[in-house]
Amino acid sequence: MLNFEDLNLNKPLLNALNDLAYIHPTPIQEKSFSVIMSGKDVVGIAQTGTGKTFAYLLPILRQHKYSEDKNPTVLIIVPTRELVSQVVAEIEKLTVYMSIRVAGIYGGININPQKKTVLAGLDILVSTPGRLVDLAMLGILRLKSVKHFIIDEVDEMMDLGFRAQLNTILDLLPSKVQNIFFSATMGENVQVLIETFTTNAQKIEIAAHGTPIDKIKQFAYDGPNYYTKVSLLENLLTDKKEFSKVMIFVGNIKLADRLFAQLSKVFEEELSLIHSGKSQVVRFATLENFHKGMNRILIATDIAARGLDILEVSHVINFDTPKEAGDYIHRIGRTGRAGRAGTAITFFNEVESPYLESIEALMKLSVTRKRIPKEVPISSIFTEDELPQVIQKNHNKNAKNKDTRPVVHEKKAKNKKENLGGPRKRNPNKTKPRNRAVERNRARKK
Repeated sequence: MLNFEDLNLNKPLLNALNDLAYIHPTPIQEKSFSVIMSGKDVVGIAQTGTGKTFAYLLPILRQHKYSEDKNPTVLIIVPTRELVSQVVAEIEKLTVYMSIRVAGIYGGININPQKKTVLAGLDILVSTPGRLVDLAMLGILRLKSVKHFIIDEVDEMMDLGFRAQLNTILDLLPSKVQNIFFSATMGENVQVLIETFTTNAQKIEIAAHGTPIDKIKQFAYDGPNYYTKVSLLENLLTDKKEFSKVMIFVGNIKLADRLFAQLSKVFEEELSLIHSGKSQVVRFATLENFHKGMNRILIATDIAARGLDILEVSHVINFDTPKEAGDYIHRIGRTGRAGRAGTAITFFNEVESPYLESIEALMKLSVTRKRIPKEVPISSIFTEDELPQVIQKNHNKNAKNKDTRPVVHEKKAKNKKENLGGPRKRNPNKTKPRNRAVERNRARKK
């Protein structure tokens, strides 16, 4: 088996890897190293949790040369604020024996401190697309020195609607730049981006698109509605030994808040919540507490499914089945990381059943169905969101013999007044009032 020492790494990087107790590169790290070192455009596809971040960082850091230029030479774009912080932390781990200026910027906080950071000078900049465009349009950030441009989680960028911002960023880059795109899944939109902005990109695919990590066991329960799913969830989570560190994914903020309120009655301090409606400070603190084991259960929307490296997650539970099969791959990838085993459990109802079938088609395998335990009550109550939408029909729309003329109502007696006109019409013998000014004018003319 290949060791990191077998790669063309310098002493500072090898010392950092040794401190981290990393000995063997993962397949994506091994196969990407020489290709990225060659300067070619690269498209890397690998299962989540297989070390994609180090796969592009190691060869880029190996090529780094000291410079007093204040403009960054390496630009890394990621979809979320949490992932910005995580990538910066990974760079800091690898560069403890190197002199490299690195910073992460993202929206949702005051831009002024970030302006100062950029103006002070950087070698590597990690950013979300929106804040990067803001700084570039203000003239604070100049991208003329960028040599390596990386998009991490490129499929998520497309899903979140960052295409326009990415086009702007790509137009601001120098004509000669190495493009490196990494992702766990590869959709049609991603393929279009690659064909538009890369030149003869070399594709490195460790596992087929949509292939889940082998060590993740996958199960599914047919829960007819919200309340049955909640009861099933409570039943499973009472086993603290088995479900030692659990991430529960839901599709939107409203559902996340509702589920958190419901489960808080049972699990209290064991429970935590993260979604885009929370402040950045709260989000970072929540992830840190979950990472350290201060909370056993984390409810999250899909924002936390992208690229976050939280070790020792025993279970991922999909409270609802995602509509997009790629989202399922990212969700379950939070368990079974770094060679560890993991379990993914999905709840689905009649509406969500086709989504699960699409996921199975993408993965080319079947998810094992399990029966809900007998002690779990099956509710007959549906929430407002689960009730079928009733559409009011106009039954008279196609009627042919209906009299559609406007209805004329009989006037009330008090409104039956005859229009008698002005005073002269009411009394024809009444003389017209004299106009003295007109009479004077007539007299003068005579």
